[in-house]
Amino acid sequence: MEVQIGQVVYSKSGHDKGDALMVFSVEGEYVYLVDGRRRKLEKPKRKKTMHIQPTSYIEEETAEKIRRKAYLLDAEIAKALKKYQKKQARND
Repeated sequence: MEVQIGQVVYSKSGHDKGDALMVFSVEGEYVYLVDGRRRKLEKPKRKKTMHIQPTSYIEEETAEKIRRKAYLLDAEIAKALKKYQKKQARND
């Protein structure tokens, strides 16, 4: 599965194993991930794509802001991830 900006992924390794993160940018085999709390927009986490588990969920509004380099807050990232996790909890 191709990883896209704004896509929610889960970390498969490292200190953040099991955490939901959002793809901030993609550079070759690496992705830069943010969560709005520990990993903020100023310092995204760099990970190889083989160390993440992509989901089919893409937060379009946030992805568009990232692509346009529009003003974006860490709180917006955290809110989008929380919304995704609530949606997943309802589906379980």
